[in-house]
Amino acid sequence: MATVLSVSGSPSATSRTGRLLRHLDQRLIAQGHEVVPLDVRTVPAEALLGADFRHPAIVEATELFARADGIVVGTPVYKASYSGVLKALLDLLPQYALTGKTVLPLATGGSVAHVLAIDYALRPVLNSMGATHIVQGWFTLDKDITTHEDGSLTIAPDAAEALGQVVDQFSTALGRTPYLAAAS
Repeated sequence: MATVLSVSGSPSATSRTGRLLRHLDQRLIAQGHEVVPLDVRTVPAEALLGADFRHPAIVEATELFARADGIVVGTPVYKASYSGVLKALLDLLPQYALTGKTVLPLATGGSVAHVLAIDYALRPVLNSMGATHIVQGWFTLDKDITTHEDGSLTIAPDAAEALGQVVDQFSTALGRTPYLAAAS
Protein backbone atom coordinates (compact mmCIF):
# COMPACT_ATOMS: atom_id res chain seq x y z
CA MET A 1 0.00 0.00 0.00
CA ALA A 2 1.52 3.31 1.11
CA THR A 3 4.75 4.35 2.79
CA VAL A 4 4.11 6.28 6.00
CA LEU A 5 6.69 8.41 7.79
CA SER A 6 5.80 8.44 11.50
CA VAL A 7 7.43 11.50 13.06
CA SER A 8 7.73 11.88 16.82
CA GLY A 9 8.40 15.49 17.73
CA SER A 10 9.10 14.75 21.38
CA PRO A 11 12.50 15.65 22.83
CA SER A 12 12.21 12.85 25.43
CA ALA A 13 13.35 9.25 24.98
CA THR A 14 10.63 8.09 27.39
CA SER A 15 7.90 10.19 25.83
CA ARG A 16 4.26 9.13 25.87
CA THR A 17 3.99 10.77 22.47
CA GLY A 18 6.72 8.61 20.97
CA ARG A 19 5.33 5.44 22.49
CA LEU A 20 1.84 6.31 21.30
CA LEU A 21 3.12 6.81 17.77
CA ARG A 22 4.97 3.49 17.76
CA HIS A 23 1.77 1.83 19.02
CA LEU A 24 -0.25 3.42 16.20
CA ASP A 25 2.46 2.43 13.69
CA GLN A 26 1.52 -1.18 14.41
CA ARG A 27 -2.08 -0.51 13.39
CA LEU A 28 -0.91 1.00 10.10
CA ILE A 29 1.43 -1.94 9.47
CA ALA A 30 -1.45 -4.35 10.12
CA GLN A 31 -3.41 -2.45 7.45
CA GLY A 32 -0.65 -3.15 4.94
CA HIS A 33 1.32 0.09 5.03
CA GLU A 34 5.09 0.34 5.31
CA VAL A 35 5.91 2.56 8.30
CA VAL A 36 9.22 4.36 8.76
CA PRO A 37 9.69 5.85 12.24
CA LEU A 38 11.56 9.12 12.74
CA ASP A 39 12.25 10.41 16.25
CA VAL A 40 13.30 14.03 15.78
CA ARG A 41 15.20 13.91 19.10
CA THR A 42 17.74 11.61 17.39
CA VAL A 43 18.67 14.28 14.85
CA PRO A 44 21.85 15.98 16.10
CA ALA A 45 21.07 19.22 17.92
CA GLU A 46 23.91 21.05 16.16
CA ALA A 47 22.27 20.27 12.79
CA LEU A 48 18.83 21.41 13.94
CA LEU A 49 19.86 24.50 15.88
CA GLY A 50 22.61 25.48 13.46
CA ALA A 51 20.23 25.17 10.48
CA ASP A 52 22.75 22.92 8.74
CA PHE A 53 20.81 21.94 5.64
CA ARG A 54 23.77 19.85 4.41
CA HIS A 55 24.17 17.78 7.57
CA PRO A 56 23.70 14.08 6.66
CA ALA A 57 20.90 13.69 9.23
CA ILE A 58 18.97 16.62 7.74
CA VAL A 59 19.53 15.34 4.20
CA GLU A 60 18.29 11.90 5.30
CA ALA A 61 15.21 13.35 7.03
CA THR A 62 14.41 15.39 3.92
CA GLU A 63 14.66 12.25 1.79
CA LEU A 64 12.37 10.35 4.18
CA PHE A 65 9.73 13.06 3.82
CA ALA A 66 10.13 13.02 0.03
CA ARG A 67 9.67 9.23 -0.22
CA ALA A 68 6.63 9.04 2.05
CA ASP A 69 3.06 8.93 0.75
CA GLY A 70 1.73 9.91 4.15
CA ILE A 71 3.08 11.54 7.28
CA VAL A 72 1.95 11.04 10.86
CA VAL A 73 3.20 13.96 12.97
CA GLY A 74 3.00 13.52 16.72
CA THR A 75 4.02 16.11 19.26
CA PRO A 76 3.64 16.88 22.91
CA VAL A 77 2.06 20.26 23.49
CA TYR A 78 4.20 22.80 25.30
CA LYS A 79 2.84 26.27 26.04
CA ALA A 80 -0.08 25.79 23.62
CA SER A 81 2.09 24.77 20.68
CA TYR A 82 4.01 21.87 19.19
CA SER A 83 7.53 21.06 20.36
CA GLY A 84 10.58 23.13 19.53
CA VAL A 85 12.51 20.17 18.11
CA LEU A 86 9.66 19.49 15.68
CA LYS A 87 9.63 23.17 14.71
CA ALA A 88 13.38 23.10 14.14
CA LEU A 89 13.08 20.11 11.79
CA LEU A 90 10.09 21.49 9.88
CA ASP A 91 12.01 24.76 9.38
CA LEU A 92 14.84 22.86 7.68
CA LEU A 93 12.66 20.96 5.22
CA PRO A 94 11.96 22.40 1.77
CA GLN A 95 9.06 24.88 1.74
CA TYR A 96 6.71 22.46 0.00
CA ALA A 97 8.02 19.21 1.49
CA LEU A 98 4.46 17.99 2.14
CA THR A 99 3.11 18.55 -1.36
CA GLY A 100 1.22 15.45 -2.46
CA LYS A 101 1.20 14.04 1.08
CA THR A 102 -1.65 12.98 3.33
CA VAL A 103 -0.92 14.08 6.89
CA LEU A 104 -2.29 12.98 10.27
CA PRO A 105 -1.51 15.46 13.09
CA LEU A 106 -1.52 14.06 16.64
CA ALA A 107 -0.76 15.74 19.95
CA THR A 108 -0.51 14.79 23.60
CA GLY A 109 -0.72 17.02 26.62
CA GLY A 110 -1.66 17.36 30.23
CA SER A 111 -4.76 19.50 29.86
CA VAL A 112 -7.72 19.88 27.52
CA ALA A 113 -6.78 23.56 27.48
CA HIS A 114 -4.25 22.58 24.78
CA VAL A 115 -6.60 20.64 22.54
CA LEU A 116 -6.70 23.42 19.93
CA ALA A 117 -2.92 23.34 19.45
CA ILE A 118 -3.41 20.96 16.53
CA ASP A 119 -5.73 23.30 14.65
CA TYR A 120 -4.19 26.64 15.62
CA ALA A 121 -0.47 25.83 15.80
CA LEU A 122 0.37 22.65 13.89
CA ARG A 123 -2.20 22.51 11.06
CA PRO A 124 -1.29 25.96 9.62
CA VAL A 125 2.38 24.96 9.35
CA LEU A 126 1.53 21.64 7.68
CA ASN A 127 -0.80 23.44 5.31
CA SER A 128 1.85 26.05 4.45
CA MET A 129 4.20 23.19 3.55
CA GLY A 130 1.80 22.02 0.83
CA ALA A 131 0.09 19.04 2.48
CA THR A 132 -2.46 17.76 0.00
CA HIS A 133 -4.82 16.37 2.63
CA ILE A 134 -4.61 16.93 6.38
CA VAL A 135 -7.03 14.48 7.96
CA GLN A 136 -8.78 15.05 11.26
CA GLY A 137 -6.15 15.10 13.98
CA TRP A 138 -6.45 13.97 17.57
CA PHE A 139 -5.32 15.26 20.95
CA THR A 140 -4.78 12.65 23.68
CA LEU A 141 -4.53 13.54 27.34
CA ASP A 142 -1.41 12.28 29.08
CA LYS A 143 -3.61 10.66 31.74
CA ASP A 144 -5.15 8.45 29.03
CA ILE A 145 -1.76 6.93 28.16
CA THR A 146 -0.20 4.55 30.67
CA THR A 147 3.34 3.40 29.97
CA HIS A 148 4.69 0.17 31.41
CA GLU A 149 8.24 -0.83 32.34
CA ASP A 150 8.43 -3.26 29.41
CA GLY A 151 7.89 -0.38 26.97
CA SER A 152 4.27 -1.25 26.22
CA LEU A 153 1.41 1.10 26.84
CA THR A 154 -2.26 1.06 27.62
CA ILE A 155 -4.61 3.65 26.21
CA ALA A 156 -7.87 4.51 27.97
CA PRO A 157 -10.79 2.89 26.07
CA ASP A 158 -12.42 6.11 24.82
CA ALA A 159 -9.09 7.55 23.68
CA ALA A 160 -8.13 4.23 22.03
CA GLU A 161 -11.39 4.16 20.09
CA ALA A 162 -10.98 7.75 18.89
CA LEU A 163 -7.35 7.18 17.93
CA GLY A 164 -8.33 4.03 16.04
CA GLN A 165 -10.89 6.02 14.07
CA VAL A 166 -8.49 8.81 13.08
CA VAL A 167 -5.77 6.30 12.11
CA ASP A 168 -8.30 4.35 10.02
CA GLN A 169 -9.44 7.61 8.39
CA PHE A 170 -5.81 8.41 7.57
CA SER A 171 -5.28 4.91 6.18
CA THR A 172 -8.35 5.24 3.97
CA ALA A 173 -7.17 8.65 2.74
CA LEU A 174 -3.78 7.13 1.88
CA GLY A 175 -5.52 4.57 -0.27
CA ARG A 176 -7.13 7.35 -2.27
CA THR A 177 -4.14 9.68 -2.55
CA PRO A 178 -2.44 7.93 -5.53
CA TYR A 179 -5.68 8.08 -7.51
CA LEU A 180 -6.17 11.77 -6.77
CA ALA A 181 -2.59 12.52 -7.74
CA ALA A 182 -2.91 10.53 -10.97
CA ALA A 183 -6.11 12.36 -11.93
CA SER A 184 -4.58 15.84 -11.65
